[in-house]
Amino acid sequence: MQFLNRLGLILLWLAAPLAAFAAANKNDPYLLPLRGGGNIALVAASILIVIVLLRRGRWRGIAGKLLVMLWCLPPLLMSTAHLKFELRKRDVLAASAAEAHQLGPHFMVGYSSFPEVARLAGQGLIGGIYVTRHNIGGRTIEALRAEIAALQDKRRAAGLPPLVVAADQEGGIVGHLAPPLTKVPALATLTGLAPDEQQAKAEEFGRIHGRELAGLGVNLNLAPVLDLRPPQRRNRLDFHTLIGQRAIATNPVVVSTIASAYVRGLEETGVGATLKHFPGIGRVRTDTHHFSARLDTPVKELETTDWLPFREVLSHSRSALMVGHVTLTAVDPDRAASHSRQVVQGIVRGKLGYQGMVMTDDLVMGAIYQNDVCKAVVEAINAGVDLLLVAYDGAQFYRVFACALEGSRQGSLDAAMLHASAARLERGFPIAQAPASSAISIARRN
Repeated sequence: MQFLNRLGLILLWLAAPLAAFAAANKNDPYLLPLRGGGNIALVAASILIVIVLLRRGRWRGIAGKLLVMLWCLPPLLMSTAHLKFELRKRDVLAASAAEAHQLGPHFMVGYSSFPEVARLAGQGLIGGIYVTRHNIGGRTIEALRAEIAALQDKRRAAGLPPLVVAADQEGGIVGHLAPPLTKVPALATLTGLAPDEQQAKAEEFGRIHGRELAGLGVNLNLAPVLDLRPPQRRNRLDFHTLIGQRAIATNPVVVSTIASAYVRGLEETGVGATLKHFPGIGRVRTDTHHFSARLDTPVKELETTDWLPFREVLSHSRSALMVGHVTLTAVDPDRAASHSRQVVQGIVRGKLGYQGMVMTDDLVMGAIYQNDVCKAVVEAINAGVDLLLVAYDGAQFYRVFACALEGSRQGSLDAAMLHASAARLERGFPIAQAPASSAISIARRN
């Protein structure tokens, strides 16, 4: 029994700082699984442990006093973190109409709470939403369709433009709404076919995705992937990017052929495509979901390989372009491409001549979030990025928007870039809005 008591005390000493860390960082995306019930359980366990320690007389010794005090920290730290979050949220929700009109269209957010996202949409604090697996889990497709339609109704009632509604249906291992939507094979499965068959099948995949997404009210698909497939597995610790399974091929011509056909099929249904992840992550061994990554390949080499599919597909489609969180060291060694003016203006707008909609990869990814988020947000806007994506953890929207709000109030945002971006956002997705709206109207009549 004495051994068990000692073991229990050792475990309490080890667990106390971990509990305090989790409580202080309760709003961190890495601790998303602890939100809600997990936070309540942590506070309840801390209080219970303090009560048990006091009842067993641990308060009498110096070590016991310290242990009790350590276990008093989690509830206090969690309360402080929650208060900080609520104050930031209140500041964002209190933004003026002028601030919302200027900044809101540049943000696309994933969400769990419909009332919360409806408020953001109605106030004009966001320009788009991202729907994924948890938005449809345990629900019918009709329920999500009605939810999206209700948000668009709210926008119309407020005199605001329709929301960009995005989903991530690549096919293969990434199809976050499949099921209940159709699970389509990865585009990489088409590489063994003859070129004509490749195009026909890819176009068919695009139409399948497009019809189902349009019927749901989604007008932008975050696909296809144009990164070149790496010749070998990038990294044993790469559990999330998995570009070896998502990329179409190592040959840029094959990638261009299949991706172009897929985009044609998608656009026929009124749904826009998003080409990702420029400047290419096929060569990068680090998983940007968690760590910063460097792309050290010379620009001339990238122009003749990795960038060929981007140039080709952008030249004959109305696709959006997603810029990844890799650092293109030959162009801007100090920041990720997603918030680099040299990359967005110098390469994307300059070398590629692309004047369409540019968006970031998810800002909640570790490559950005674990560094200076506010700096990245301000730099992305000043670089001419049109949409800033907050997908995995929608609660981080308040932190990200607060960064833009502070930048605006301090005069750190480039007015010319904001004006040019606003014009691109107004042009939006001319191929997407009418069919998507029609699909919503049909759904209502049914």
